Amino acid sequence: MLVYFLGFLGGIALFMYGMQLMGDGLQKAAGAKLQKILEAMTGVLALGVLLGAVVTAVLQASGATTVMTVGLVNAGLLTLKQGFGIIMGANIGTTMTAQLIAFKLSDYVPVLIFVGFLIQLLAKRSRTKYLGQVLLGFGILMMGMDIMGKSVMPLRHYQGFVDFIGAFANNPILGIGIGVVMTVLIQSSSATIGILIAMAGQGLIPLEGAIPVLLGDNIGTCITAVLASLRANQTAKRVALAHVMFNVIGSIIFVTFMSMFIKVVMLISPANDIARQIANAHSAFNIINTLLFMPFVGYFIKLIERILPDSGEIISLRPVYLDEKMLNTPSIALSLAVKEVVRMGNLARKNVSMAMDSINKFDETKVKYVLEHEPVVDALERDITNYLTDMSATTMSESLSARHTGLLHACNDIERIGDHGETLAKKSRMIFEDDVRFSEEAKQELRTLSEKVLLASGRALEALEKNDKEIAAEAIQLCREVKAYQKEVRKNHIVRLNEKRCDPIAGFVMLELLINMKRVSDHSKNISQLVQGTF
Repeated sequence: MLVYFLGFLGGIALFMYGMQLMGDGLQKAAGAKLQKILEAMTGVLALGVLLGAVVTAVLQASGATTVMTVGLVNAGLLTLKQGFGIIMGANIGTTMTAQLIAFKLSDYVPVLIFVGFLIQLLAKRSRTKYLGQVLLGFGILMMGMDIMGKSVMPLRHYQGFVDFIGAFANNPILGIGIGVVMTVLIQSSSATIGILIAMAGQGLIPLEGAIPVLLGDNIGTCITAVLASLRANQTAKRVALAHVMFNVIGSIIFVTFMSMFIKVVMLISPANDIARQIANAHSAFNIINTLLFMPFVGYFIKLIERILPDSGEIISLRPVYLDEKMLNTPSIALSLAVKEVVRMGNLARKNVSMAMDSINKFDETKVKYVLEHEPVVDALERDITNYLTDMSATTMSESLSARHTGLLHACNDIERIGDHGETLAKKSRMIFEDDVRFSEEAKQELRTLSEKVLLASGRALEALEKNDKEIAAEAIQLCREVKAYQKEVRKNHIVRLNEKRCDPIAGFVMLELLINMKRVSDHSKNISQLVQGTF
């Protein structure tokens, strides 16, 4: 008995290894096309469903698509509705594995493995090598299925096991529970379906008993989304909850109308092919469930939002958008890095704005805010730099590589802007405590200069976010205007000093303020030049 059990475990191991090989090969063969599909996401729900199905069929793992989706929603690249559409599609796409393994190809397994290995060995083009990997992976997957089938064969003679399996048909809740546990433990819905098909092929489980396990399998696969959302924001948690409720509600509906569903499966499947029947049941459940949900997605999303309401926004010391799981997809990883860099830039810019407001009219609350949040900018600079450094190990196109390098430089410039914001905040407190008084003319000039600096920095960050050279050119022109106006203010200031209309101490402080504000503008110019590629 132990030999058969170990053989069964070995079969599962080969199945999952083959599936991984196959998925990796398909993903690499798809390459940039997969990335373009992901980047082309729109607000059309049907497109999101199609996208989820295609990506999952390519990756051969709904869990990978789910984790990716949660990451994109967490990053703000997808809305809750878009993310839910992709997840519904992922449920459909994952059924492709069951359809493939339902083919009786055990006699051709050695041929598939040999051909796949030969292509990998001899092929000169990378894409051809990846296709060889797909064939090799599929062959190993089918070998694992064959071993699992032979390993469970003796169980037909154990009446206790036969009775236990037979109970699934009479007690669907038990079957669903078994399916959930199996999928949670194995962390692969496809592997659970593979085990079901192997057991059914040996006559150990009828279709009536397999369907509840299959439904539980769909619920169990939600654990991936739940785990991925634990450290994510509220919207990402809503995606995970939507995934769970989608499969739970669907399972309840299909258990309620089990007899009708079985008739549908039998109608679309060969009469004596239990493997195909299970595969078709898996596909039919996910397709029909998606079609049932689609007209009510708006109401469903509102329900999810009511269950998990918005929590108050807190400025995070840790990155909000960066996701290490996305590093293998450079285009997405870079998009996340851009969003995090821009977030960091807006925090630094806000610090400068509040510091300047406090100079014009002292506000201790604003000074404290700047001093408390400047370390956030420093921490983000370190984390973003580490993320971009890790990203350097991946293969990137020339354009992505250039943007990647630009972001590294932009991080440093933004961190320096944050430092100047801190300096300005400290100066404002010193001005208040030492009772330094500026003329009304000087105050107005500082306000005007502050507005120009903030406008230039805002346009620079917008150019960085959109990678827009025209906006970058506009930002550079604004920075030139800042420089020119700063020179004008300095001249005016010297005139006031000479005419003794300005206190010498106030005059010294004024020069320091002008220097810090000009440097903020200089760093904004650097960022804009990075976008233009002229830095």
